[in-house]
Amino acid sequence: MKEKIKIGIIGVGNISEEHIQSYLRSPDAELYAFCDINSDRLTKMGEKYQITRLYHDYHEMLSLPELDAVSVCTWNSAHAPAAVAALDAGKHVLCEKPMALSKAQAEQMREAALRNNRLLMIGFVRRFGNDCAILQDFIDQDYFGELYFAKATYLRRKGNPGGWFGDKSRSGGGPLIDLGVHVIDLVRYLMGKPKAVSVYGATFRKLGDRSEIKGAAGYQSSGKTDHDICDVEDLATGMIRFENGAVLQIDASFSLNLKEDKGEIELFGTKAGAKLNPELELFSEDCGYMTNVSLTVPTALSFEDLFYQEISHFISCVKDGLPCRSPAEDGVEMMAILDALYKSAATGHEVILSQED
Repeated sequence: MKEKIKIGIIGVGNISEEHIQSYLRSPDAELYAFCDINSDRLTKMGEKYQITRLYHDYHEMLSLPELDAVSVCTWNSAHAPAAVAALDAGKHVLCEKPMALSKAQAEQMREAALRNNRLLMIGFVRRFGNDCAILQDFIDQDYFGELYFAKATYLRRKGNPGGWFGDKSRSGGGPLIDLGVHVIDLVRYLMGKPKAVSVYGATFRKLGDRSEIKGAAGYQSSGKTDHDICDVEDLATGMIRFENGAVLQIDASFSLNLKEDKGEIELFGTKAGAKLNPELELFSEDCGYMTNVSLTVPTALSFEDLFYQEISHFISCVKDGLPCRSPAEDGVEMMAILDALYKSAATGHEVILSQED
């Protein structure tokens, strides 16, 4: 394998900045080409990062024989076609979460990776945090005993980024597919990646994007305009039952009447529990007393460092054949869960996942 991996970026909007900065930090990566359908943004990003190979059509960029790998950072509806095209062109792919708009699309992506013998890694960035690694250390030492219940919360008071995030045709949904995917995946990963067997979900469209409310939201899509549509849910809640009997309760919102934004994960085991918000606390018993423990090591990485850990892993997988920590099959399982949650919300009934899901 050549010394440096030549990287292309498909979609140079907001999240691409984290990928770009991380590739620039990597001694084993060379940022090589950009692609975006927005001419002004493409030109601006090319000038900012001194990239001269600029394309509006990713098929043209993918025809570069020297290009080794791409990050797919488009809106969600373009993940599957862009990733499949890249894999069929012989490129390795790091695809941002969610993997696709549906399990069916995710399976097409996985099949493309298999038939082309190329890596398809899914951007479950929370797997690469210190908090995840520390919790995994405790789990490996059987500190928690059997983990049988978890709660994952990712709530924003006024947090619809606008642009494509509110357009269901491009996003596939609202806070569940955008925010909930992060915490559902992290909990499932820490539990040993059990398969889901049933879900019950509910979604609500009550508050919209709250664009009429004064005050900055703090979450702004690079494609936000004055005529954005908002047809996604503003709150989603659900319960996921796994094959090992464990249950996960999930709540995610773009718009909700709460005091302040909230993001935390709680794990409950037979020996101990934990809360991550964002610092890690442990709850157990010792010498006949209930005990609470706060760690003295930092458990939260900066946003930039979190992505650097992920990008470094991707480069190592491509260059050195390191086993991938976020493989395509995990993305397929996540899409099966999201499909089922949205179906349950639409029908008002529990959805049973087949053994093949």
